[in-house]
Amino acid sequence: MNVPEGLFYTKEHEWVKIDGNLAKIGISDHAQHELGDITFVELPALHAPCEQFKQIATIESVKAASDVYAPLSGKISAVNNEVVANPELVNQSPYEQGWLLVIEITEESQLANLMDAEAYKNYLKENM
Repeated sequence: MNVPEGLFYTKEHEWVKIDGNLAKIGISDHAQHELGDITFVELPALHAPCEQFKQIATIESVKAASDVYAPLSGKISAVNNEVVANPELVNQSPYEQGWLLVIEITEESQLANLMDAEAYKNYLKENM
């Protein structure tokens, strides 16, 4: 499994890339692999508030529908409309073109609730 360094991860398999007070969010390579061919992505409205570990988006595949949870609290500052139009981007490039949304972080201390790449790799080994 591809687990890039420098990102944070949740137990629900979301990844987070921090840039100042902005957090770009997507689902991990493991998550997209488990879901199979992604057919639909529903993203939240711009400026909508979000709360850590609460549902913010939905991804559907040929196998199942899955909720995406906010790894951090804040408000939605950007959404990737490309993945709405082309959901397969999440399968093809989960860490680059397949990102889902950007959150303007309001609680930086919540980063402590996430895993770094090494911890996420260990989590995957223990829970697969």
